[in-house]
Parts: sequence; structure tokens; C-alpha cells
Amino acid sequence: MKTVKIVGVPEHFNLPWHLCIENGEFEAENIDLQWKNIPEGTGKMCQMLRDGEADIAVILTEGIVKDIVAGNPSKIVQIYVQSPLIWGIHVAEKSDFHTVKDLKNKKVAISRLGSGSQLMAYVNASEQGWETDDLEFEIINTIDGAVEALTKGTADYFMWERFMTKPLVDQGIFRRVGDCPTPWPSFVIAVRDEFLKKNPKVMEKILEIINGTTHDFAQIPDIDKTLAELFNQKTEDIRDWLKLTQWSQKNLTEKAFVKLQNQLFDLGIIDKKSTFVETVKAL
Repeated sequence: MKTVKIVGVPEHFNLPWHLCIENGEFEAENIDLQWKNIPEGTGKMCQMLRDGEADIAVILTEGIVKDIVAGNPSKIVQIYVQSPLIWGIHVAEKSDFHTVKDLKNKKVAISRLGSGSQLMAYVNASEQGWETDDLEFEIINTIDGAVEALTKGTADYFMWERFMTKPLVDQGIFRRVGDCPTPWPSFVIAVRDEFLKKNPKVMEKILEIINGTTHDFAQIPDIDKTLAELFNQKTEDIRDWLKLTQWSQKNLTEKAFVKLQNQLFDLGIIDKKSTFVETVKAL
């Protein structure tokens, strides 16, 4: 039995992995796939890949590209979710901010440096025509930390996946003042170089299994109810999310990679560029 350590955020996007594990699909191929939830998100997962604490990460595209450029010895082996991630821009319910424009020069709560919540703050600032150099950050680690920071006023706004934060909006803790979709595919599967070199066939089999599940995921009977229950969501919100979410079983093309990297460079998220072969590996 080959032990494989995989990490991802505890969000609805990753339910296909849990279903495959619970159904014994990896085990049937002699793979002990050990999933670990990482609520801190992309920055933490990049560190885990670097430190060898994880072999595989299901991770935000912009975050892993930035970290590979910065020396993370990993490769993107596949796009996991092709559709953009819709980031909700949230403020405290009782705050005086009512539009995105009100947030100019205000402090952003981010899970950690290099996280999607930080990188998307740059994307949003650029779209609003703000100076990205003026952005100020407060590190809050998790969504619970964001609730505390926005409620106490140590940070002014917080960007996170719109549907995962919807319960906090429904409860009157956050108010959503806008959305900011990623200009690229939302999630990719990244693998440590060392693991990939030693276990290419294992990795191929893992992708084959997960792709079989994501291909038909939206057609699983009562999947909307299952997701709503697991993630404390309203069924109608989950149905909206399922309509918007497009899974992928393909790798990042060189053309798409160049476009994405140029966007990250123009936004000031990266200050140098990597090559396609240093970043992406087709299996």
C-alpha cells in the first residue's frame, strides 16, 4: 500500500476526494490516500509542499504559480476546477462601508501572506484602479479570525469564496458589498517534484480516479442536499454553485499558462516569470 499525503481546503470543491476515499477507490488500487484539511488555505499548503509535509495539494492556481516562481519544487499536473472562483468582498454587518469603492485604502484581512485572500485583494485593487502598493494587510489565519477582525475593526474587509461565506452573511455577521471572480481557472492539482519523479504511475492512477468522480459529480443523486448539509448551506445556494462550477480533467496549456503568468506579473503579484516546463508537468 503506497501512502500519499494530500491537502486541500475544507470546502465543497473537495467533496469528490472524500467520496473517492470513502468508497475505497484509492484503496482498491493499493493507494492509501491520506487527506488533511487545511483551513488556513493556499499559503499554508505551499509551505507544506516545500517542507515535504504534503505530496499533493488541491490549491488555488494563482497561489501555487506564485510559489513555484519563488522556488517551490512542485509542478501543476492538472486543472481541477476550470471555472473562476467567485470571491465575495465582505465587511462587518454594522460597518459604515456599503460599496467596494468605500474600501479604498482600508485594511484587508488575509489568511496569511501568499494566500488567495491576499492575491485577490491585489486583483480587486487593480480592477478598481487603486494603487496596489497602498494595500495594508491583517493576518487572520482562518474565517473565524476574519469574523473577529472585522467585528472588532482591526481589519475592514475580507475576501473569501462567496458561497462558503454565505452563512455568515445570512446570520448578519458579514455583509457582502461585491464580488471579484478570478480571471483564471480556480483550482489546480500540484505535486512535489520528488514524489512525482518516484511515483508517476501512482499519480496517474490518482488523477484517473478523481477525474471519474468529478466528471459526473453534478449528476450524483441528491448531491445538492448532501453538500448543503455538510457545509451548512442553503440547498438553493448549493444549486447555484453547482451551476457555476465547471470541473476539469485536463492540464493547463502553455497558452493558458503564459496568459495567467502575464496577468500575475502585471498585477505585481510576481516580480519574475517561470517557464512552462518549470511549472507544469503533463502525465
